[in-house]
Amino acid sequence: MDNNNGGNFTSAGTDIDEVKRKNAEFGLSYNEIKAVLAKTGGLGTAKYSDTNSEEVKSKNQNQFPN
Repeated sequence: MDNNNGGNFTSAGTDIDEVKRKNAEFGLSYNEIKAVLAKTGGLGTAKYSDTNSEEVKSKNQNQFPN
């Protein structure tokens, strides 16, 4: 496929610049998240989670009683 309209395209015709622009709108990348976790040890990351920690604790206690 020959794309000579000034854009940066893959051989399949995907507009690379558009993909990069859309990716930038969606927050942290996978590697950026790994870096944050490595630096913080996971502390302070609860704001990024929708997990109900009390529900998980309850299920764990029921599954693995002392």
